[in-house]
Amino acid sequence: MARLRRFDGTTDLDPADVAAALAADGACIVERLVDTSVTTTIRDELAPFIDLTPTGSDDFTGRNTRRTGGLVVRSPTSRAALRHPLVLGTCDVVLGHVTSYQVHLTQAIAIGPDSPAQQIHRDQWAFDFFPFPDGYEVQCNTIWALTDFTEANGATRVVPGSHRAGADGELRTRYELEDSVPAEMPEGSVLLYTGSVFHGGGPNTSTETRIGMNLTYNVGFLRQEENQYLTIPQETIDELDDDLLRLLGFRVGAYALGYVDDLRDPLDVVRGRQAGRGTMGDAEWVSDRLRT
Repeated sequence: MARLRRFDGTTDLDPADVAAALAADGACIVERLVDTSVTTTIRDELAPFIDLTPTGSDDFTGRNTRRTGGLVVRSPTSRAALRHPLVLGTCDVVLGHVTSYQVHLTQAIAIGPDSPAQQIHRDQWAFDFFPFPDGYEVQCNTIWALTDFTEANGATRVVPGSHRAGADGELRTRYELEDSVPAEMPEGSVLLYTGSVFHGGGPNTSTETRIGMNLTYNVGFLRQEENQYLTIPQETIDELDDDLLRLLGFRVGAYALGYVDDLRDPLDVVRGRQAGRGTMGDAEWVSDRLRT
């Protein structure tokens, strides 16, 4: 069984190298990308919300697993992780075939003791199981270790190379736990993976709760899993800068998706700005594509 490639997050990494690892294996680990003081703060910010989150109602979501969303609102410290330069630089490469990408979801996943393994799956199945062309990536995802990830406490399991399983008949492809490897990593590390790679939460046979922060990105022409427009209240929108709001989806995606009434930019609307002439997306980018 192939191992996941690892990078030292304390060094100056080139996003192109991380993206190359994703292209080769579908996933990789960057160890110690942030200091544990950062993850401790995020855990502290999220603790009261995780405590109030109900456990899953089925085996897939995990009957002893709590999935807490709305991290942009509930954990201000997580916002820096959401736009970490290495992560966004990797997204720029992996999702560089589209006009724009956006945040897909923000979620803390706390797997409690005595939890069985999650079904091995592809995240891109969320798009109604649409069979995207083989090699066409629609997601670039991260799971940040807010605690140490070990095989015993439910580290995410990954099937390296399974992103090449193909689109045709992919629902007939079934992987078992023994086909996967655990993404063991110290707190402050991050697992990067594509939406096409098969993976799942591992079984937690320990007495501790494993907490990961799932921050994912998808192409701008697909719907976001977490509805950012209703998740983020106006008072939080007022705190965020324009670049972060655009990343969260408050923009025109692709060429003509997501504008408001008379072609207004959604960012102008939430900012209460008086818009000038209506505008679409990146017309120059589209023109270049039409010429090729």
